[in-house]
Amino acid sequence: MTLKLAIWDMDGTIVDSREVIQNAMVRSFEALDLAPPPYEETRKTIGLGLAEACQILAPEVSGAKLDALVESYRQSFVQLRAEGDGFEPLYDGATETLKRLAEDGWLLGIATGKARRGIEAFFEQHNLRDLFDTTWCADDGPGKPHPFMCEQAMAALGAEPEQSLIIGDAIHDIRMGLKAGIHTMGVSWGFGEAQELESVGAHEVHHNFSTLNASLDQFAERLS
Repeated sequence: MTLKLAIWDMDGTIVDSREVIQNAMVRSFEALDLAPPPYEETRKTIGLGLAEACQILAPEVSGAKLDALVESYRQSFVQLRAEGDGFEPLYDGATETLKRLAEDGWLLGIATGKARRGIEAFFEQHNLRDLFDTTWCADDGPGKPHPFMCEQAMAALGAEPEQSLIIGDAIHDIRMGLKAGIHTMGVSWGFGEAQELESVGAHEVHHNFSTLNASLDQFAERLS
């Protein structure tokens, strides 16, 4: 049987984490007496490693204070979860798509800028662990847009680049996929905007799960 691998980003693609991420960012900056970034700036860093994102959002900060900002963000996220404000809802259609792909014989992977505990929290909230065959995150090696996570997902499952694709909402996802030599599917319902995804070379951009599913079926048909 021909392998087919769909590598999924998480934030802004499977889960709607826009509000909780921005709230955590605001708290972390305020805790260090820094001016919080507006959402429009925060969204452009989603998908990158946390330290890199914080450096972009606070270019005047470095060294120990940058480390403190990174840790402040982590603690803010934990606090939001403890307060009941850290739930990251699934986008409508995400669960159905993931289950259908698994039933149709797709291999499913995750490539996320979250830490490993972020993936674990996602699985605990949504009970989707059994659907994924491999997961890669910021703790495992070079972050997006380096192709490391895509390459490791393919290697772990024995898939070739022509059998693999990445689904993501940010330019960092698209750039990662292109560097890995795989097909790139952008989605416009998360942090990135359609024109941004197109501008960095996404092979296609979808605005709903209906057209995304149709395109996934077409990809599978071409392989078979």
